[in-house]
This record gives sequence, structure tokens and C-alpha cells, in this order.
Amino acid sequence: MNSATIYLDNATTSFPKPETVYEAVDTYQRRTGAAFARGTHGSESADSVADRCRHQLAQLIGAQDPRSVAFTFNATDGLNLLLRGMLRSGDHVLTTTLEHNSVVRPLEQLADRLSITVDYVPFDSASGVIDSNQFEQICRTQSPSLVVLNMASNVTGIVQPLSQMIRVAKSAAATVLVDGSQAVGHVPLNVETLEVDLLAAPGHKALGGPLGTGFVYVRPSLHDRMISFRCGGTGTDSSSVQQPALMPELLESGNLNMPGIAGLAEALTWRNTDEFRNLLERRHRQIPELIRRLSEVPRVTVCCEGSVDQNVGVVSFFVEGIDPHEVAVILSQSFGIQCRAGLHCAPLAHRTLGTESSGGTIRLSPGLFTTDDEIDQAIHAVSQIVSAY
Repeated sequence: MNSATIYLDNATTSFPKPETVYEAVDTYQRRTGAAFARGTHGSESADSVADRCRHQLAQLIGAQDPRSVAFTFNATDGLNLLLRGMLRSGDHVLTTTLEHNSVVRPLEQLADRLSITVDYVPFDSASGVIDSNQFEQICRTQSPSLVVLNMASNVTGIVQPLSQMIRVAKSAAATVLVDGSQAVGHVPLNVETLEVDLLAAPGHKALGGPLGTGFVYVRPSLHDRMISFRCGGTGTDSSSVQQPALMPELLESGNLNMPGIAGLAEALTWRNTDEFRNLLERRHRQIPELIRRLSEVPRVTVCCEGSVDQNVGVVSFFVEGIDPHEVAVILSQSFGIQCRAGLHCAPLAHRTLGTESSGGTIRLSPGLFTTDDEIDQAIHAVSQIVSAY
């Protein structure tokens, strides 16, 4: 039994966070404590923190107008805000089988309630990349009103050819929504250059912020089209009974998670340090090594192993003859390795990979603070489990 804990579940949420993130959350709770845009007792400090973080996020994604960025509580919250705020009765949505349930479930619900139609483009199970021919054909022949694209899958980790797909979608006059849950913070993104119309991302994964943080981006030309399904107090224009029509207040009803936003701001600042750059370089080296060495273990199959150079650090695998949940339990209880097993809230992806009926996959997702020794221990543990069966 290994008493030490090795955390390899950063695709769910990053851990540990940079020390300055913990300090920022604690400082905000103890010394500021005020709500954003409400009152005068400390609200200026709160407003300053939110404004700083909003500008940092806009800079991160290449958005020219920081007011096009609204805070959310996670990517799921953001995706719901965007999908429900943008879609209208009779709209046609084109998305992919790589999508997380945070996209699939709202779309299926809206298909029932608004009579929208939804088509799913498959991906190649070997490469993990969307079928570009089928994607282009549907865009050309069916002219979808909204295209929803996963920037990188939480099952395969493979980065999609976003630029190419957006060009195709734009040629069909479609609005493009990008789910950046697994990629923002790992992969450079410029919403202006790529012509991304809508983006949702968490603050607590690759960006290293606290749980309960996230954001959306809405292209300025779409502000007037967006409807907020979550209405309430915004701290602005309180005399009106109507939801503010301007971003970001349009999408920011209720008190923001200010301690979390303070932590996220520090996480974004930390990304400019030498420590971050050194850890990122190590992680870039670790991922191909992890995939290569896992693939060499007998009876282990790594999903989309051939696309190692396009992987954001999400390594899914299965062991012939062993239930993935059993492998994860043994990794945790006998080796102190925390990972995740199952369908990872993406059943359509597992259906394409052929792993749905067997219970999904085991997912290892190293983070910036994962050491080389911990990678070695993980591979050794999987080898031990396989040899014992």
C-alpha cells in the first residue's frame, strides 16, 4: 500500500493550484469580502479584482473588448448560457460526437422544447480528429445556423483542426460556438483571428484557478442577439425591471464568485512567471512519454495514441479483460494514484471508440505539478495490475 497520493485527474480540475492562488482566495475572504458592483463598503476593491481578471481573460483569448467576456461558475454554466441564449425555434445545430454532455444534454433538451434539429459529425477513432469531409458536406448542404465544436476532447485529449473547421462553418454563414473546456490554457487561442463567435471555458482546469470559476466570450456583433435565461440583480440599472441588454451584465446576474475570481486572476498572473514556463516545458515532455510507455504495457490500448503531438494531456486507455473502474480502484487503493474511469460524461465519444459497452476507459491527466517520478510510478502501477490479472 502506497501512503503517498499522486493526483492524475487534472482533466477534471487542476490540483494543486499555484500557491499564490490559495493566498489570493484567502486574502479576499479575510480582507475584502465585498460583493462585486454592490454597495460602497469594499466594492471598489471587488470591482478592481473583477476588472483585472476580465482584462486578463480577454488578453488570453485575444478578445479586443474585455466587456465581451462574462464570468460564469464553470464551463457547463457558460455553455448553457450560450446555447439557451442564442438558439431559436427551428434552428439547425451541427456538432460532433466528441462533445461532452454539457453540450449534448442542453441541445437534446432544446431539440424537444424549441423544435431545433441537431446533427452529430463523427470522428475518426484512430486519430481522434473530426471527419472533415462529412463536416463540410453537412455545412454545405444543410446550412446549420449554429456549429458547436469541441476544441479538445476530455476523452482523447486530441486538439481539433479548429481553424479549418471554422472556415467551413463560416462559408455556410453559421455562428460558431467553441467549447474550450480542455484546451483553453493548454493551446493558444485568438478568437479574433479564428473568427470564434462564442466561447465557453472553465477557470479551474488548465488555467489553474479555483473551482466555481469560468467565463464565456460573445462576439460584439452578437450581443444584441443574446438572450439571458438567468435574470436578476446585476448591481447596475436597478431602477429597470428588464435585464440589462449590455454585456457583461446581460449574463452576470447574481453575486459573482469573487474569492474564486481573485484566485483566477492570480493564476493568470502566475502564467507569466519562469516557474510556469519551466513546468509547462516538463509537462510537454511528459505526455508523449506517458503515452509511449503505457502503449508498451501488454494488453493496454491507449486511445488515439498516434496523435500524441496533438494531445493536451488527457490520456485514456483500457486494459483487455479488466473493468476500467476496477483498474481505477486498484490504482487508488493500492498505489495512491487518483485518476478517473468511466464514460467521462461523453458517451457519444466512447460509442465511436467502441469502449461504451465495456464501461469506458481509465483516464490519466497529468498537471503542471506532476513530477517525472510520479509518471514512472503510474506506469509501474498499471504494469503491476496487468501482470496480476
